[in-house]
Amino acid sequence: MGPPKASTPPIRLMLVDDHAVMRAGLANLLGSGLGFEVVAQSDDGETAIRLWPKFKPDVCLLDMTMHGIDGVETLSRLRKVAPAARVLMLTSSDSAEDMARAMKAGANGYVTKNVQHKELFDAIREVHAGGRPVSSSTIIESRPTTAETGGSPLTPREIEVVALMREGFTNQEIGRLLGISTHTAKAHVAGVLEKLNASDRTQAVARAFDLGLLKAAHLQGRPKI
Repeated sequence: MGPPKASTPPIRLMLVDDHAVMRAGLANLLGSGLGFEVVAQSDDGETAIRLWPKFKPDVCLLDMTMHGIDGVETLSRLRKVAPAARVLMLTSSDSAEDMARAMKAGANGYVTKNVQHKELFDAIREVHAGGRPVSSSTIIESRPTTAETGGSPLTPREIEVVALMREGFTNQEIGRLLGISTHTAKAHVAGVLEKLNASDRTQAVARAFDLGLLKAAHLQGRPKI
């Protein structure tokens, strides 16, 4: 028999949230033998930035709305002292504007506090692995109106997704081709089905054809995986 395999070290976390009860609940949840270790906590952004060099966590869970500097300002400042920091925004806001601000500031992911525990765990692991997860509820809430998209019920990204659905690609393959996570690709597919009032992918593609949406997707043959 060979030597025993080394156990995978836990993902080291910093929690930044000015709600003490929320933070304590998170710490308890994430310290339950799930492969995470909470190494630092802070109730404001400035303290979190000071603590970062000492603890150097693998992933920071950062709230958007806090007293003092908010999550986006905290993230912007943190990027100056730790450019490679991996930060997952964990917030009560499902606003498209807030998500766009956070991602523009350099967030590695964005999930809302009403997600199921498994979705949160998966998002943390995905950020740690280099992915960019976005809460499916945020994607649904952030969809623009038909007027905002120039008469099309789908966003340009959703048109890309439905074009790849036409080619028969899976969610994982769509994510790989578009440079997004499988979870985000799945959420985009769900958004396409809902917007086109389709019960499955085949019906969604047919309705996209009827609306002339696929003419906007320039796929030169079958993309390579």
